[in-house]
Amino acid sequence: MDQHKVELPPGVEIRYTEPGDAKHLKEWLMEPETGCWFPMDGEMEVDDAVMRWIVFHRYKCTITILKDGIPCGIATLYLQPYRKLAHQCEFGIIVGKNFRNQGIGSYLMSSLMKLVKEKFKIELLHLQVYGGNPAIEFYKRFGFSEFGCQQSWIKEKDGYAARVFMERFL
Repeated sequence: MDQHKVELPPGVEIRYTEPGDAKHLKEWLMEPETGCWFPMDGEMEVDDAVMRWIVFHRYKCTITILKDGIPCGIATLYLQPYRKLAHQCEFGIIVGKNFRNQGIGSYLMSSLMKLVKEKFKIELLHLQVYGGNPAIEFYKRFGFSEFGCQQSWIKEKDGYAARVFMERFL
């Protein structure tokens, strides 16, 4: 999917992530409907994850999408520090539950892919996602394909959850 094929929803804008966006990211990760798809368990681990996401604002490789001035999603590139790995990058993306199914996530993903190509010249984008996560279909719409699976990745109270690896050459 190309940046030009995703229309900007009304009242939506994109900007680089700022440190103050951390409170929104924490709120989204603490939502049971969202947090269940991330490996953090409890507020202390969420706080650690938020710090790791937001610190990338220094490199202008994380973007926040706003609707009517309110942050509603963040996408972050985890840039590689080594030249031989700089052609590829993992990313994380999250949209608050009240902002889903409005085209916001699609525009955020398209904007991230544009940033990846134009600013960072990354050739391969990849991610990891819980097996069974509905977001897998979202990633497939953007041209990502599965390239591996780890069956016993997360140990939950009632068993194990798989991790699916996905990638897309740009």
